[in-house]
Amino acid sequence: MSADSQVSRSAEETIARGKELASKMRAPLLVLLSGELGAGKTTLAKGIISGLGAAAEEDITSPTFTLVHTFTGPVKVYHVDLYRVSEAQEFDSLGLEDLFAEPAIVLIEWPERMRLRSDWPVLRIDLEHVAEDERRIAVRDGT
Repeated sequence: MSADSQVSRSAEETIARGKELASKMRAPLLVLLSGELGAGKTTLAKGIISGLGAAAEEDITSPTFTLVHTFTGPVKVYHVDLYRVSEAQEFDSLGLEDLFAEPAIVLIEWPERMRLRSDWPVLRIDLEHVAEDERRIAVRDGT
C-alpha cells in the first residue's frame, strides 16, 4: 500500500474507508492508528475489522477499558487501545508482545503512548479533524 490521504465526511465514509483498507491487508501486519480524541480511530477500526470478516460492525467497540479485543475470523485481529496506559510497568503487564506470536492483524490506537517491538510490516494511519464533520485519513507504510 502506498501513502495516500482522503477526507471523510461521515462515520459511514470512515467505515467504508476502513473496509477499503482491509481489502489490501495481509497478516502479519501492525496497524498504528493515531489522532486526537474523537478523530475517528475506533470508527476506522470498525471498518477495518468488519472488512476483514472478523466481526460485524455492531460488535466492534473501543477497547479503552478492556485494552485489547480479540476477533477471530478468516484472520485473527487484535484491537488495542493504549489511551489509558501510562507507565512502562503497566504496559509490560499487558503482554502485548504475545500478540505477535502468530500471524495476525494488530490495530493499535494511541501507539505513541508506548514503544512496541516487532519486525512485522507497519501501516501508519493518522486521523485529524479538518472541520466539524470532516476527518483527514492519511495512510502510509513504515515505522
